[in-house]
Amino acid sequence: MKATNCRVLIFLFGLACLCVTPSLAQERQGYPLRPVRFIIPFPPSGGTDIVGRSVGQKFAERLGQPFVIDNRPGAAGTLGCAIAAKAAADGYTIVLVTASFAISASYYKNLAYDPVGDFDAVGLVASQPAVLVTHPSVQATSVKELIALARANPNKLNYASGGAGGINHLAAEMLKSMTGIRIVHVPYKGLGPALTAVVAGEVQLMVATLGSSLPLIKSGKLRALALGAGKRSSSAPDLATLAESGVPGYEVDNWYGVLVPRGTPQGIIDLLNKQIALAIGEQEIRERFAALGFEPATPSTPRQFASYVKSEIAKWARAMKDAGVTRE
Repeated sequence: MKATNCRVLIFLFGLACLCVTPSLAQERQGYPLRPVRFIIPFPPSGGTDIVGRSVGQKFAERLGQPFVIDNRPGAAGTLGCAIAAKAAADGYTIVLVTASFAISASYYKNLAYDPVGDFDAVGLVASQPAVLVTHPSVQATSVKELIALARANPNKLNYASGGAGGINHLAAEMLKSMTGIRIVHVPYKGLGPALTAVVAGEVQLMVATLGSSLPLIKSGKLRALALGAGKRSSSAPDLATLAESGVPGYEVDNWYGVLVPRGTPQGIIDLLNKQIALAIGEQEIRERFAALGFEPATPSTPRQFASYVKSEIAKWARAMKDAGVTRE
């Protein structure tokens, strides 16, 4: 009887060894065995590109294979995301998405992918607060003064965005709906041209990202009125938030996170999630992010990031409805 029990225990132990966790199984199989395509659905040199290249370099250093950056800009990031959604779910295509991913879920009627059903979440990488900026000639040095100026001159002030449906556009529309001001949208082909237009005085204001506008603010070419984030930034600690400046409840962060095609093995997802946590924990990355106005994310599990993406999709859907923004 004892011998039988012993054989049963040995059998069960052997079975347990075969059923190791997916993460360990994938690590033992040596993933990645070849270069990984890392899709960045925005142009080179922008904030998304900088974040992607920073963590991609760390992935390559630790995992021993190149993470090849593939910039696929267009339509507020949806073109690159469509490519990623259709890629093989084998871990050799990953994509870095931003808050525009959540906005696009409600803004575009006919996306070429399902934002929830076609992707698996890996992890949150970083965030970057929005910031309300004006040309220095605008006769308003505070949020309250800008709101008063806009109310006194309906449809006389213009605001720039990096394109219809992007975070700069919807963040300004949210500001309009929460304050009752009437300002006119002027879309540009990208964040860079939009900021250039504000610096040149072609348009009066913009809800930009802190990283992209911080050098222009420091040089006096733009005037910063307030941050759109829920808390102050370590990159600009003296700059108050919009919520502190008379627009309670306003909160906009441009976040960055990694997704993979739905069905990617859980072990690969867990391994990549671990690599994100290691990368953003490095002092080198943290200093690089801080210099550019980014905040490294608090490490999240794939499940936590998936839940966050869903909450952001719902948030922007409500913002679009409240602002009366028409879907494209």
